[in-house]
Amino acid sequence: MTLTVGVEEEFLLVDADGQLSNRGPEVAHAAHQAEGELETELTLCQVESATGICHTPDEVLGQLNTLRASLASSARALGLRLLPSGCPVLPEQERPEITPKPRYERMAEHFGATAREGATCGCHVHIDMPDRALGVQVINHTRPWLPALLALTANSPFDGLDTGYASWRYQNWSRWPSAGPPPVFASLDEYESTVDALLRSGAILDKGMVYWDIRLSEHQPTLEFRVTDVAATAADAALLATVVRGLVVHALDRIAAGVPAPPMPQAVLRANLWCASHSGLRGRSLHPVTGALAPLTDQLSDLVELLAPALGPDLEFVLAGLAVLRSAGSGADRQRAVYERREKLTDVVDEVALR
Repeated sequence: MTLTVGVEEEFLLVDADGQLSNRGPEVAHAAHQAEGELETELTLCQVESATGICHTPDEVLGQLNTLRASLASSARALGLRLLPSGCPVLPEQERPEITPKPRYERMAEHFGATAREGATCGCHVHIDMPDRALGVQVINHTRPWLPALLALTANSPFDGLDTGYASWRYQNWSRWPSAGPPPVFASLDEYESTVDALLRSGAILDKGMVYWDIRLSEHQPTLEFRVTDVAATAADAALLATVVRGLVVHALDRIAAGVPAPPMPQAVLRANLWCASHSGLRGRSLHPVTGALAPLTDQLSDLVELLAPALGPDLEFVLAGLAVLRSAGSGADRQRAVYERREKLTDVVDEVALR
């Protein structure tokens, strides 16, 4: 089965000193690209890119490279730098400013410090899913593997200091009342009634604020995986997108065969996500299949082995990407390796910022 894929990436903007810059709208407006979209985000120090509809890993990688280069070039022209990091590296001298759009201003007023303190950047993978009821079943089948996906791109160890986490973004983002792993849903009706309850309670202001780690998109016929940090490199992001598509294809095959979703209690899944957020690829969590405590690197290998038939010709791309990760480490590992040389956070900014 061939499913199309799209990738959204959020980035931070910093000035020559590594401090957050509030010129996101200028950078997004000035950037030019042949495909995809460039947008502003909740805070003025962020910009977002989105690929067009892609069919192959190489197409995803090519569009991501083009979009990143366009934004980085636009930032440089304004004396700024584009930072693919889940959290700001340096201590923030002041709160990020909210982008002056009515929706964002309403969110900031309603959610206070949750919206105003701490800019975070994620990577969102969209997989073609026009049948929303089927999409809910896919959520149930794929949610146990969320910790492995988070570990794959963990890329936010610093937030003014070493947080002790590989993905501090995930911890920070989890403050939103609708964030975190999705529960198991018996049907599309239960999914939609849960969203309606969140709206009626005031925990979300619109359906776009359903921030579950996997959700049905309200604006596109896609299933959206939102669990991961913005990746350190376009290659890491393309690897993630390819694994996610394989995971969805595998789930669809299991559903068609009448195989029930693997059991994973919500509390256990949250614990596993904490483990992945804390230690990334260097950590361990309970294996989604065996239930035994296992290294997340082993879980990724097991996942790829499980997905091999679903990945088909994409398997070689995935194996090559995982080999690079094993050699170079995750984004969090790479950031920490730079810091350990001289213990200067500015060195991390200089290394991570896109040229």
